[in-house]
Amino acid sequence: MINKIVKSMADAMAGIKDGSTVLIGGFGVVGQPALLIEGLIEQGATELTIVANNAGTGRTGLARLMELGRVKKIVCSFPRSSGSVVFEELFKAGKLELEIVPQGTLAERMRAAGAGIPAFYTATGVGTKLGAGRPVANFDGRNYVLERSLPGDVALVEAWQADRWGNLTYRASGRNFNPIVASAAKLTIVQAQHIEELGELDPEHVVTPGIFVSRVIHLPYGDPQS
Repeated sequence: MINKIVKSMADAMAGIKDGSTVLIGGFGVVGQPALLIEGLIEQGATELTIVANNAGTGRTGLARLMELGRVKKIVCSFPRSSGSVVFEELFKAGKLELEIVPQGTLAERMRAAGAGIPAFYTATGVGTKLGAGRPVANFDGRNYVLERSLPGDVALVEAWQADRWGNLTYRASGRNFNPIVASAAKLTIVQAQHIEELGELDPEHVVTPGIFVSRVIHLPYGDPQS
């Protein structure tokens, strides 16, 4: 019997190794698997490469993980945003590597990894510092820069509903990067607001099929509309 639901955060985080590349869903705090990030802090893995939309805010969640010295590199589109104090402190001190990737390219690099595509060409970044040193090809009179796919060892995902097979739905804008990172990692861990019985999820609403999901933990965080 397939049952991907785990009972504890320790079970959800088991086996994450030092040096892992961790893909994190969410757009800012919207759709971010905040409780899984806290679980990763407790789990203890270090020397991590984090791939996310931004570099965290304040001193909690992703920012706290960095502040504790557990992140060696961050790959993101918006490293500096309102409240990104920890990133700025660490980067200025030379304690954190940064790779800036345009947001659409970041999404496509992870989507490509999930689809088994090793690299692709894009016009984004041609002739800029972000495209410097990358192979360039001309198609139909326009230059394109080569981008490599971006697979992860681990993906942390927030979902609205899940079943024991790992099928997932998302709520409104909480969908964002979550389906992309879910398909791009070897180990995909999901925090779900609701756990449904098999057959209760409308197949038309399932965005991430369970084949991409390794573990699900039920972590309700409040639902003002239910």
